[in-house]
Amino acid sequence: MLYIIRHGETELNSKHVLQGRSDNELDSKGFDQSRKASDWLKKEGISFTKVYSSPLKRAVQTAECVAPGITVSIDGRLIEMDYGPYEGMSLLKPKKEVIKFFSDFVNNPAPEGMEQLADIVVRTGEFVDSIKDECSLKNVLISTHAIAMKGILEYLDKDSKGRYWSKNIGNCEIYRVECSDGTFGVPESVFRIKKLLF
Repeated sequence: MLYIIRHGETELNSKHVLQGRSDNELDSKGFDQSRKASDWLKKEGISFTKVYSSPLKRAVQTAECVAPGITVSIDGRLIEMDYGPYEGMSLLKPKKEVIKFFSDFVNNPAPEGMEQLADIVVRTGEFVDSIKDECSLKNVLISTHAIAMKGILEYLDKDSKGRYWSKNIGNCEIYRVECSDGTFGVPESVFRIKKLLF
């Protein structure tokens, strides 16, 4: 099985700031969310033999908390979307072009200077393809970010037609994907903390 988790909360999440590739640590709530995810996995009898993470601290800390004792392998293809000039923008007062983009991810291209969603699907898809043989033999965990995670889900579900882009994936939400003989099944959300944060 392949398991994919979004990192726990950071201070910028709680302040509704677009943080993208800013390298922020988990806040106390983020560590608590990670522990809840870890407790759920233990209760379900799920353990991992391989753990991959985005290079950003919040994803690495989540991985270390969720899968203690397992070495975390870093891969740059799992990093969050590059928001370019919009990095650090308040989501409470977003710019017009960002509102337009967020209102319809499928039909509106990302504003100039932002990474395009199609490029996120390509880079995260390349990573997932590189580990499909591992996932067929053992449980593998990926710790990443909301938009990068949506890119993975879009890549894995060939019939999605963009539906994952509009999903609100909460901090420490976990998706599971069955993998057999190098082929992935359809992703399903298996763990979610009730209150959602962007």
